[in-house]
Amino acid sequence: MRLLHTSDWHLGRSFHRENLLDAQAAFIDHLITTVRSEKVDVVVVSGDLYDRALPPVDAVRLFGDALRRIRDTGARAVLISGNHDSMVRLAYATELIDASGVHLRSSLEGVGEPVVLDDEHGPVAFYGIPYLEPEIARHIWGLPERSHRAAIGHAMDLVRADLAGRPGATRSVVLSHAFVSGGEGSDSERDISVGGAAHVPASAFDGVDYVALGHLHGGQRMSETVRYCGSPLAYSFSEEHQVKGCLLVDLDSEGVKETAFVKAPVPRPIARIGGRIEDLLGAAEWERYTDHWLQVTLTDPVRPAFPMDRLRERFPHALNLDFAPEGERPAEKGTWNDRIAERSDPDLVLDFVDWARGASATPEERRLIRQAFEDVRVREAKR
Repeated sequence: MRLLHTSDWHLGRSFHRENLLDAQAAFIDHLITTVRSEKVDVVVVSGDLYDRALPPVDAVRLFGDALRRIRDTGARAVLISGNHDSMVRLAYATELIDASGVHLRSSLEGVGEPVVLDDEHGPVAFYGIPYLEPEIARHIWGLPERSHRAAIGHAMDLVRADLAGRPGATRSVVLSHAFVSGGEGSDSERDISVGGAAHVPASAFDGVDYVALGHLHGGQRMSETVRYCGSPLAYSFSEEHQVKGCLLVDLDSEGVKETAFVKAPVPRPIARIGGRIEDLLGAAEWERYTDHWLQVTLTDPVRPAFPMDRLRERFPHALNLDFAPEGERPAEKGTWNDRIAERSDPDLVLDFVDWARGASATPEERRLIRQAFEDVRVREAKR
């Protein structure tokens, strides 16, 4: 049996206000092409199907189209909800959807009850463990503590108990949306920590043939059979060096035979660059970034005027701008009240300009700020 392990689609997400729906649709096209060309039997999607519990209509339409196209290839699909998804909404009508060959698992009640599919070697049991909110799991399952480790531990006890009652030749695949200890995260993953107990050891998944993980956006091998495939697209600049894609997993009569990584299309490369603005605008070494989505950090001692407008003349896809001036500013003395004593409102604004830019306002800026306050006073006096 050949599996295609994918996760963290985050349909409906944007990238620094850039709409990614077209890029996500291109990934779905790539996924369907891969399913056909690689003769995939089962597509497993390990959570975060959407980017939020109430996804936009276009994202819902794309998701529905993706499921239909997967089934049109003849492949089956097994999916779970992630921490960005609504468990209740995704669990709706799952019994009816099952009949189509799409198996969506998004509730605690179904944990430990597998989707069983057969190949020439016999049955393969697919166990879906959706993202488990520790407080909800503790309440429903009567767990002794509120932690991800306790929730996943109990879920896997249910899985192993079910497997123990099946024929010895039954192979097993677990889908789980969790943060496994030792994994490397990125800025775009929503924090799931609960009292410092966000991590789950890879050993929690012992006893099954393959664990298809979701949540972390970088592809990672946690053990020989416990894997993150990563997200299909970059969702933060911290993912600039990650290679995105899916995992092909071949099961034979003994379990996992081999795995292979399939790269996903890149809609636009991303990068983080930094330096003084004149160097970034003039030096030849930065030319290779002109087609990238960019996060730019300026190190000029004095904040330049209209920096983003100037940067976009060379880097039209610059999206994010930070400032890290060279050198350190002296620590400010006295309390806040001491520093603002006998300072007028215009003076406080000018102080902010000085602090933010690292240089005093120009005469014209000073005139405009003082004129603005004067206009407000006149308007207030006429009321």
